[in-house]
Amino acid sequence: MPGVTAWLLPCLLVFEIRVPAGPDVNLRRSRQQHRRQERMQRHVDNTQAGDGMEAEQDEAPLLAQQPSSRTELCSARCGLALILHVSLFMAYALRVSLSIAIVAMTNSSHPHNWSGSAPHGSYPGFAQEGVIFPAQYTLWAKWAPPLERSRLMNVADAGCTFGTFVALLVAGIICQSLGWPFVFYIFGGVGCAWCLCWFLLVYEDPAHHPWISAGEQEYIVSLLAHQGSSHGRSLPLVAMAKSLPLWAITIACFCTDWLFYMLLTSMPTFMSNILHFDLRENGLLSSLPYIGNGLGHILAGLLADFLLARQVLGTATIRKLFSALGMLLPAIFLVAVPYIGCSSTVVVVLLTLALTIISMTGAGININHIDIAPRYAGFLLGITNTFGIVAGIIAPTAVGLLVSQDLQTGWRNAFFISAALNLFGLIFYIAFGSGTIQDWAREDAAVQ
Repeated sequence: MPGVTAWLLPCLLVFEIRVPAGPDVNLRRSRQQHRRQERMQRHVDNTQAGDGMEAEQDEAPLLAQQPSSRTELCSARCGLALILHVSLFMAYALRVSLSIAIVAMTNSSHPHNWSGSAPHGSYPGFAQEGVIFPAQYTLWAKWAPPLERSRLMNVADAGCTFGTFVALLVAGIICQSLGWPFVFYIFGGVGCAWCLCWFLLVYEDPAHHPWISAGEQEYIVSLLAHQGSSHGRSLPLVAMAKSLPLWAITIACFCTDWLFYMLLTSMPTFMSNILHFDLRENGLLSSLPYIGNGLGHILAGLLADFLLARQVLGTATIRKLFSALGMLLPAIFLVAVPYIGCSSTVVVVLLTLALTIISMTGAGININHIDIAPRYAGFLLGITNTFGIVAGIIAPTAVGLLVSQDLQTGWRNAFFISAALNLFGLIFYIAFGSGTIQDWAREDAAVQ
């Protein structure tokens, strides 16, 4: 793709100056890397026989490849995270603003009379989501070092919920003050302008980036050399279909997205019908989960990479831990909601916490695609995202059917079903999930 804009160039030059060079520095780096490899070998030798192979496969790639420098805020890879954050921000802002404007068109006298219900407007965004995330994962497979994946990818993903939050607040004001056509003009114009910036800012990989520093380029390329090149048109579909780690991610994504979309699309209706809140007069209340979810994404990514860098836990353990927290705690909150009674404040807090904590799966199952098959990360994300979209379509429909039969019992059953699905997905993922590159995803396997 075309190049980087002028605003990023000074930052990259600063990064380039800060990276040391010369034979003495290279010699020190070689000695440090040799000592790290010796410590890693002693760790593997002291591991028990039953855990030896897993430790060698899971820990060795990361322990042997410790970063030679800290992540620079002005580095090209951090710039890519910011660009993707803004891109996802714009994509989801367009998606939500379109939903609001469509409802305003049908009832121009009451542009806010949509009761906060996103189900009717969420389906057009699924097609958009189906192409954005696989493309993003393909980029990160070539740009994100193993010990920085969580923070870089989660910073980018946080743009989704922040974009939704801003659009919910701004689109309604635009409809009310300027009229619904201006929602299309304003959001569409900004989206087109940013699309132009995207083609000027983003490059496929560090090797094709014209202004990336030599130190950062070597750092990224060396850390990702073990994962091989892009797969081209070759896909081991049979091996993928037999891969339990891939099925673990897929099932966990389906169950998590069921709960996420159920809460996202049905919570405003629940708060209106059961708790008797007037969401039209309290837009901030209905937007709280988006703020919490976005901040949770960023914090989870930072914490996961911190634990990996300090060698506290292995890759597979980190992914399972964050997935467990992001799937189990929201399920517990949902089960507790029907027993709270008439305490509307506690119910709102629990539902908001559920949508906030579910963001921890961003450092778990959502990144696990790149761990097990970096060469096919975009394709695998397309597969799992399809299952997640199906869950997002079925969940609100199922809630509607349950609630139509009996209001109180229907909501209780809807919460119980979502919690049970999340628990099942978590157990399956913990049992069969992995943090190592699969044999069918290696470049030598593809050549054979």
